[in-house]
Amino acid sequence: MNTGVPLAETLRPKDFKDFVGQAHLVGRDGILTKLMARDMLPSLILWGPPGSGKTTLAHLVATKIQAHFVALSAVTAKLDDVRKIVAESAVRQSHYHQRTILFIDEIHRFNKAQQDAFLPHVEKGTIILIGATYSSS
Repeated sequence: MNTGVPLAETLRPKDFKDFVGQAHLVGRDGILTKLMARDMLPSLILWGPPGSGKTTLAHLVATKIQAHFVALSAVTAKLDDVRKIVAESAVRQSHYHQRTILFIDEIHRFNKAQQDAFLPHVEKGTIILIGATYSSS
């Protein structure tokens, strides 16, 4: 059955019980588990090699807290993309009381202008930023 969906996406865990590893984050006593239970999820940066589950973890967190999930790659994202997501997030939050998780892959590649576009909105709580990187810098 070829649906055009990449195999990795098809096999991505849909629930934390299917997520392997990172018990210190998402296990019964994991820090993210505790923060999600208290509805206090902060923005965060996930660091690890490709295939280690950073994107999957961000998806699962969004599902768990019933947040809208938006993914960008810092390699291809433009400033207008960030502004549009922030504007949509503000509307979603005020009209539907739904939070937005903005997942940015390769976040270390964002330039200063891109950072300046979303950081005030992270501080105000308009978006929850989850960045992913494997850069040593």
